[in-house]
Amino acid sequence: MSVIIRFATVEDTDLILRFIHGIAAYEKLSHLVEATPEKIKKHLFEEKAVSECLLAFEDETAIGFALFFHNFSTFVSKPGIYLEDLFIDPAYRAKGYGKALLISLIKIAKQRECGRVEWSVLNWNTPAIEFYESLGAVPMEGWTVYRLDEKKIAELSI
Repeated sequence: MSVIIRFATVEDTDLILRFIHGIAAYEKLSHLVEATPEKIKKHLFEEKAVSECLLAFEDETAIGFALFFHNFSTFVSKPGIYLEDLFIDPAYRAKGYGKALLISLIKIAKQRECGRVEWSVLNWNTPAIEFYESLGAVPMEGWTVYRLDEKKIAELSI
C-alpha cells in the first residue's frame, strides 16, 4: 500500500466535486447534489471556510477524500470533528486506503485536542458499518438525526 494523504487546496476543487458525485452515486443520492466549484471554493478555501478536506492518493492517482468540520461538545467541553463524507473510489477499495484516511483524520483530532470524532452512516450501508465497527466505533443508540433543509431555514427565519 502506497498511500499519500494531504490536505486539499483550492486547486483540488474539481477533484473534490468528483468525489462528492462519487459518494452521492454510491449512496443513491445523486439527485440531491447541489455542490458546485464555486460553493466548494467558498466554504472550503476562503477566509471564513467552514470545512476541510483530506485527499488520498495512490502514487499520483487521486483515490478518495474525507471532508470534515469542527463541532463542539458541551458535555466534554472540547471541540470535536464531524466527518461529513469518507469515500474511496470503488477500484481502490479493500486495500486499506479508507482506514488510512480515517486514521489521518483521527490523528488530526488528537493534535487539535478533540474529544470526539463522529459521523453518520446510512442504515443499509453494511460494508461501511462493518468497517467502522472493526475500528471500535459504536453506533449512538437512542439518538435520531434531525434536519432542517434550506427551505425550512428560510421559512423559519422570517
